[in-house]
Amino acid sequence: MIRYTGSYPLFLRCVVASYIFSTKMTRQRLRHYGSLLFLSINHLGRTFPGDICSEENQIVSSYAAKLGSEVEQDYTNHQFLGPEGNVDVELIDKSTNTYSLRFPTAGWYLWSATGLGFVVRDAVTVTIAFGSWSQHLALDLQHHEQWLAAGPLFAVTAEPEEAVAEIHLPHFISLQGEVDVSWFLVAHFKDEGMVLEQPSRVEPFYAVLDNPSFSLMGILLRIARGTRLSIPITSNTLLYFHPHPEDIKFHLYLVPSDALLTKMIDDEEERFCGVRLQTSPPVEPLTFGAHYIVSNSAHLEIIPTELKLSYRSPGEIQPFSKFYAGQMKEPIQLEITEKRHEILVWKTVVKPVDIQLGAAPSPPAFSGAAFVRENHRQLQARIGDLKGVLDDLQDNEVLSENEKELVEQAKTRQSKTDALLSMVEKKGDRALELLFRSLSERDPYLVSYLRQQSL
Repeated sequence: MIRYTGSYPLFLRCVVASYIFSTKMTRQRLRHYGSLLFLSINHLGRTFPGDICSEENQIVSSYAAKLGSEVEQDYTNHQFLGPEGNVDVELIDKSTNTYSLRFPTAGWYLWSATGLGFVVRDAVTVTIAFGSWSQHLALDLQHHEQWLAAGPLFAVTAEPEEAVAEIHLPHFISLQGEVDVSWFLVAHFKDEGMVLEQPSRVEPFYAVLDNPSFSLMGILLRIARGTRLSIPITSNTLLYFHPHPEDIKFHLYLVPSDALLTKMIDDEEERFCGVRLQTSPPVEPLTFGAHYIVSNSAHLEIIPTELKLSYRSPGEIQPFSKFYAGQMKEPIQLEITEKRHEILVWKTVVKPVDIQLGAAPSPPAFSGAAFVRENHRQLQARIGDLKGVLDDLQDNEVLSENEKELVEQAKTRQSKTDALLSMVEKKGDRALELLFRSLSERDPYLVSYLRQQSL
């Protein structure tokens, strides 16, 4: 047996490890463990105690010949959703992570990978780069206010600038509870320092600047010092597994629902052959700065058991909990509990079949009806323009006047949305597709956010 220590490309090393891992699992009569299950081999090609050993040298060369031309990582495959279809985003400077694109016509455009949106009056060329709050905002030097970074930083330019009517800057603050929209500010970082601007309006998931001037910019919350409030934020749980023939490893992140942050974590985990499992985010907003306890049904050791819900800019090291599950022969239930009040805020079950990716069929074509069914609870809690959705469904003869009135007579917003969703689900897939179309037009950021969670 020869230990492989070469510097083959990451994708090839992962495939080789996958082959060996699958062979060993077959010998142990674990079905379909899969050709996409990767071992944790670092990106420099070095091996560590416990890493996989190659059984035969020819495995590397044969898989190189077969797959070298088939596997390619493309980090520039981003697109804006636009009024006439998708618009490609081009990576023009990898060292500064700078992108460029041209909006060909007037309309509204959304980059679902980041949550950034534009409304333009005419054709315009835009460049976008990403920044880090920690490099520009010294939180400990703010003596009179408390500052909370509420979304990513973007360095944006537009030519011609006057062609941009609005920019939509993403945020993860929940507008429920005691949050005051007057706390929202757009921070511009310029040569003279930080310049603050009141947004034209604040919506769930984004804040709007009309006729914007461009700079390195993002959303801040300014809260008077001494104000004792719990700031609710929309959050996300990201669960990855790192297969090994003897001891499967899991990483669990609890982070604000920032699409760019999620992508950066995905990319970092992928570098070390981590595979993300599909899980739902917490339904209710969580408290920024609160501490949460991670536990599991199998009494496996979790390090650390406590996570603080905080925001670190994409590109910075993100905290996570880690645990090992052996050969994963039984389901494991994972839970996250708010520490102070001991409230269960999230749970999921991971089964052995969840990590048997090799035999999984190709994902089905996207279905708006399936999307609505799968996200019933999320939509119930978060649909914004309910009146507009009801009007659309009545216009498309999904709802009668009497059914519309029944929904409107419910006492609370959530009971209204629950009544609507239940009513439409009973009418079948065509009605659900029309509901999805209405939601996509009236609340595209919510739809984009929920679709990102399912990737």
